[in-house]
Amino acid sequence: QVQLVESGGGLVQTGGSLRLSCAASGSFVRINDMGWYRQAPGKQREFVAGITGGGTTNNADSVKGRFTISRDNAKNTVYLQMNTLNPEDTAVYYCNANILINTPRGLNTRPYWGQGTQVTVSS
Repeated sequence: QVQLVESGGGLVQTGGSLRLSCAASGSFVRINDMGWYRQAPGKQREFVAGITGGGTTNNADSVKGRFTISRDNAKNTVYLQMNTLNPEDTAVYYCNANILINTPRGLNTRPYWGQGTQVTVSS
């Protein structure tokens, strides 16, 4: 069983900062790409930021210059440092990872999602 557990969400004022964490646990061979998505009320889930196993990052235009994604491979953890937050950033933030696991049929890469963490930015 592989699990992704997020932490670090909360309530912050406009202009404030938060740092999200997402730790993977369980039995797996390797974590490949990791990323963060968010879903605001009444909207579809959208990509926020991603990072490859080698550390190459990619951010959505809406968060460039404000959010930074990073990872600690020794801790199987991905982070999202969010600065200069505004009310439009209010959403449930989800961690995603493509993880290589060993199955009875051999090695297989599967996507996993965390349970989500609420980020609320007040004006």
